[in-house]
Amino acid sequence: MFPIIPANSATAKKNQEGIFAFGEPSTDITNLISDTGVVAADVSGVGTARYKGAGCEFGEDEGIIGFGYAGVAPGTAITNLVSNTGVVASDTAGVGTGRRNLAGLNFGGDKGIFGFGEVTGGHTAITNLVSNAGVVADDTAAVAGVTARYAVSACEYGDDKGIFAYGVPTTAVSNLVSNAGVVVSDVAGVGTARYSLGGCRYGDDKGIFGFGSGLTAVTNKVSNVGVVAEDTAAVAGATARAELGATQYGGDKGIFGFGWTGAAGTAITNLVSNAGVIASDTAGVAGVTARTNPAGCSFN
Repeated sequence: MFPIIPANSATAKKNQEGIFAFGEPSTDITNLISDTGVVAADVSGVGTARYKGAGCEFGEDEGIIGFGYAGVAPGTAITNLVSNTGVVASDTAGVGTGRRNLAGLNFGGDKGIFGFGEVTGGHTAITNLVSNAGVVADDTAAVAGVTARYAVSACEYGDDKGIFAYGVPTTAVSNLVSNAGVVVSDVAGVGTARYSLGGCRYGDDKGIFGFGSGLTAVTNKVSNVGVVAEDTAAVAGATARAELGATQYGGDKGIFGFGWTGAAGTAITNLVSNAGVIASDTAGVAGVTARTNPAGCSFN
């Protein structure tokens, strides 16, 4: 008889479920994502309402949502932990520079990093590491050769590394993140220069960036060694938009959700297969608030 492997065992795929949190109009509501990519109705918020924050995983089965705009420029540094059952905790006092329009990713298997963002007077390339217990470290100064920018995106690749890419000033440059959380200097851009796009992991060891400014639905895959591919044309039935969120679910798949269509915020989503194929729109579920600039992460 074959053994039964619990969902949270060391041999089971992690990142089974996900969450979209916060968003604009400024809110603290959240929406859980099942292990089949179904977005649940709104959950009443916990923590400070805000938008243009970021999320990432830590500790192998938990997440953290951090930073964002909460009504006082340029932004806040408060964070909210996400348990391995998707419960969002109340605010943890901010550490590091308060800012908005940044990105986050998982590295080293069980740690995270927040990076870049919009600050008073411009933009930055500072980062903040997240320990495997969800503790956010103070600012790490930008590395020489890293372009300061905001409205960046991020995703994981190669099991334990990550990449920040795109952003304002409008660019396609990228910066690899080692499995020790070290951000590398700029790599020349590939694909359409843009900002306010989403990024997530898929297929265990690869990543994907998608959508973005100019209201597009093009995507760019990231190989398991961190190489960004040229544009993949938008899939028929996928609504072009910007200011959306993305995260992993089902262990090896991804989801893009919400965003600005040019006329209004939306709650539509697009699933990403474990081969990196984007599906056409899934209509927003009843009880899900349409919005822009949510943060996303996976858990469990």
